[in-house]
Amino acid sequence: MSHQVQIAAFQPDLAPNLGSLVRLGVCFGAPLHVIEPCGFPFSMKLLRTRALDYGEKADVRHHDDWDMFQQKRSGRLILLSTKGRSDLWDFNFAPEDCLLLGRESAGVPDTVAACADHVIRIAMPGDGRSLNVAIAAGIALGEATRQLR
Repeated sequence: MSHQVQIAAFQPDLAPNLGSLVRLGVCFGAPLHVIEPCGFPFSMKLLRTRALDYGEKADVRHHDDWDMFQQKRSGRLILLSTKGRSDLWDFNFAPEDCLLLGRESAGVPDTVAACADHVIRIAMPGDGRSLNVAIAAGIALGEATRQLR
């Protein structure tokens, strides 16, 4: 895809969710950044297992920590958060945007949130507290793709 919206998983807690993000990245042509430390031993072999046959096709970029990611990233950093003030449906995506997803257990620390160019939320009219990170990424990536097609 020409727009190359990116996904960044900040210190993911759950390997199955990371596997789902790998599959999402492959299906939408989106590179996936994995920012350590993970809540499980990270390895490409594990990703291949969790992402089934998508692991071989994935563009996974591994970063030892937040600072390393910050040094190498490109595009605007768009944090998905239940604390966001802007709604996803009102946000205008740009090519090279990077969708940042926090840890399943704790989101991102304030220092990381402060680095985001924009903090957006996905409106949830139901009674749920939050979405699974892979589902949230899929919704946001789908909207970005729709806008940039």
